[in-house]
Amino acid sequence: MSTASAGRPGFFTRTKRFLREVNIELRKVVWPTKQQVITYTGVVIVFVTIMALLVDVFDLVFTRLVLWIFG
Repeated sequence: MSTASAGRPGFFTRTKRFLREVNIELRKVVWPTKQQVITYTGVVIVFVTIMALLVDVFDLVFTRLVLWIFG
């Protein structure tokens, strides 16, 4: 029994439908403006920098604590 006789669409039919649905969904997307992208990028860079500094401070504190405990 082939897949075509079982009522299931073929590979190319399913691929075409998928691409058509992707196109429809992409039309619904609200793309950010250039200014929004710049703002969001700045926020991400600041946040990542703060988190890196926080991890660095914790690493320094725990390293000194372990060296103080175990000599």
